[in-house]
Amino acid sequence: MVQHEGLSPVQEDRRSRDAVGHRATTVEQGRFCLARCGCGWRGPARRARSLARTDALGHEGGA
Repeated sequence: MVQHEGLSPVQEDRRSRDAVGHRATTVEQGRFCLARCGCGWRGPARRARSLARTDALGHEGGA
């Protein structure tokens, strides 16, 4: 990891994740499906996979 002057390791990690972009995927938990992203974001639990995919796409697009 490259350390930028004045940034803490946590800020640097956050900066490197933002540079890569958001990669949201869907995960099934029992009867529900939800979207998750590497940045820590989690969408609401949905019964319809299509809605979870829409949540993931919306997050990746900055919505």
